[in-house]
Amino acid sequence: MLTPTPLAPVSVLGLGLMGTALATAMLKAGHPTTVWNRTPSKTGPLTAQGAQPADTPAEAAKASPLVITCLTTYDDVTEVLRPLTGTLAGRTLVNVTNGTPAQARAMAARAEEHGIAYVDGGIMAIPQMIATPAAYVLYSGDESAYEEHRPTLAAFGGTRWTGADPGLAALYDLSLLTGMYGLIAGVVQSYALIGSERIPAREFAPLLHDWLNAMTDAMVPNTAEALDTDHHLTTVSSLAANQAAFPNLLDTFSGQGVRPDLFEPMRHLLDRAITEGHAHDGLSRLVKLLADR
Repeated sequence: MLTPTPLAPVSVLGLGLMGTALATAMLKAGHPTTVWNRTPSKTGPLTAQGAQPADTPAEAAKASPLVITCLTTYDDVTEVLRPLTGTLAGRTLVNVTNGTPAQARAMAARAEEHGIAYVDGGIMAIPQMIATPAAYVLYSGDESAYEEHRPTLAAFGGTRWTGADPGLAALYDLSLLTGMYGLIAGVVQSYALIGSERIPAREFAPLLHDWLNAMTDAMVPNTAEALDTDHHLTTVSSLAANQAAFPNLLDTFSGQGVRPDLFEPMRHLLDRAITEGHAHDGLSRLVKLLADR
């Protein structure tokens, strides 16, 4: 009878809500998992599941060829890892701390100086989604290190490679979050407006849900097509029509006692589009105006 090959050990540094979810996923997948956190008490629940607690980041890093950092900021990562460059040499560091493309590139450069294989990650999930089919993580950086450890990283959910540029995972991550925050802005403004007449949010929710789904199903792919072909003329909803209608929103906000803060910038962008001669184009033209450097 063949003895099963043991799964690769992993170390997780940072046990906030997301770090705890990542370590839990590794344990459930069968990986020997070492955990460290500034507040040692946070290791308790994971230790009860079989994790090995480490007293120091160095002890955690020594325990595994794959070290995952999930801290609050890149400054935290730098502070924790600065004394560990010798320990991390020859190992793979996967940093899933939220940050900017520039921060990821700088960290990758420092890692390369010290012989550390660096992979940056952007988690597209909330902690409760980790290890479910709905979760995935974007990765970029050292591709050979990523490929070596991809079977282990798959414990978190889907794995999506974005490229050798270490900043690309962060760029994809923040671009997706930008879409999310734009949606959140529309949703909260919408509820504020409908609520100005004390209409129950739960009564309005199904209408808003169906409307947003219908609009995003059409707008996301259609905008992509317009951008990639650089064809922005439209017979659907021109910028001129949107500019003419937009004051109705702002006037209604004012009349209903709802602040227009989230929507004022859109009015200015529509006005600029018309001034620059794009009256007959569709909303995809606004992407070009925002990207104009």
